[in-house]
Amino acid sequence: MPMTIGVVGLGYVGLTLTAALADKGFVVHGADVSPEVIDTLSQGRSHIFEPGVEDIFAHAENVHVAAELPHDTVDVAVISVSTPVDEATRRPNLANLAAAARSVAATCRPGTLVVVRSTVPVGTSRNVVLPELRAAWGDEVKLVMAPERTIQGQALRELVELPQVIGGLDEPSLRAAVEFFSGLAHEVVEVSSLETAEMVKLSNNCHTDLIYSFGNEIALIAEQHGLDPLEVIRAANLHYPRPDLAKPGYVGGGCLSKDPYIMLDSAGEYEPFLVGRARALNEFLPKHVAETVVSLLAASFASTRGLRLAVLGWAYKGWPPTDDMRGTPIADMMPVFSAAGITVTGHDPMVTDDVIRQYGGDPVSLDKAFADADAILVINDHPDYRALEITELLGSARPALIFDSWRILDAAAIQALGIRYAGLGYLPQEAGATA
Repeated sequence: MPMTIGVVGLGYVGLTLTAALADKGFVVHGADVSPEVIDTLSQGRSHIFEPGVEDIFAHAENVHVAAELPHDTVDVAVISVSTPVDEATRRPNLANLAAAARSVAATCRPGTLVVVRSTVPVGTSRNVVLPELRAAWGDEVKLVMAPERTIQGQALRELVELPQVIGGLDEPSLRAAVEFFSGLAHEVVEVSSLETAEMVKLSNNCHTDLIYSFGNEIALIAEQHGLDPLEVIRAANLHYPRPDLAKPGYVGGGCLSKDPYIMLDSAGEYEPFLVGRARALNEFLPKHVAETVVSLLAASFASTRGLRLAVLGWAYKGWPPTDDMRGTPIADMMPVFSAAGITVTGHDPMVTDDVIRQYGGDPVSLDKAFADADAILVINDHPDYRALEITELLGSARPALIFDSWRILDAAAIQALGIRYAGLGYLPQEAGATA
């Protein structure tokens, strides 16, 4: 008989895990406090874009969703609720996690294996989740931390192919978790404690944030000298046997925009040198680009007021494609454009018109974006944008500026049309300059 799994919290982490478990033959009960989420999933539709997930929910008979887990039913309860960071204090809010632990304790049998999947400060599984379970179950507690480490767009594959790191409260907890996750993933990595597993997740994401921030640092310094940062990075990486330098780019999403602050919260009396500064640099970039775009337009027009800027790409990233707006660069850019009196139109293959409006943009088609804009800003690298034929789209239209954040367009073709072309850290002085 297959194991019965409960997943508490059906956001991105919980939803993809539920789908992956169902696909492996587990019976899965998903719980979420949002009636809209439950209603959508009950209809076989997904409230989050992730390849493969909706197909599983539409056809699987071993997935059930409700406001809470069924009583005394599941063998394993996975907690995957959000752990947001307060925008003002940058401190993690663990109220959802504590509430989920209480809910699991109230609906599940004592001794049910509880898996913390949410990203948390080091010590949280022991200091927040464990007391809630012990208050209801006494010593009959099995608890592990098993961090989620997937990338959007490839989650169902990575849940199976990536090693699942597991740290347990004790040996019985660890053994039960190894048995469970061995039914999902190719490889299970046991670590010595709950806290070690918690820090694994934070280390992975903060390292990624740091790597990307260095690429952005190179771009900003290159900009000061009129250099092409991509030329610098390509030459630095070519046949050089050290870790590759990352290309410059925006760094957002639900994890990288939040987890560095959770790592900082975990540091205790030690004041980290790198984590906070890397995050600050990555958060500085969207505003810097917006101010650069305004400055370039001010050099071409008597006034920026009334100008039309077409923004392509509103989701926080374009590849793998996603509709996720968490940590999107446009959020920090819009106040700069508004202050300059610029009207912003928007297009994104994945993001709905309503979401673009919520962020202050006027949704448009690609044709209209190019035909009516005084300038174009490409924010993400969705494959549709990589495939654009600029000369065909522009026709007789001639925007003064195309700012190609990811350098995915045909720079030579743009400049041959007399249009100023620029990118992150790349500001040729004249249209027609060699890219």
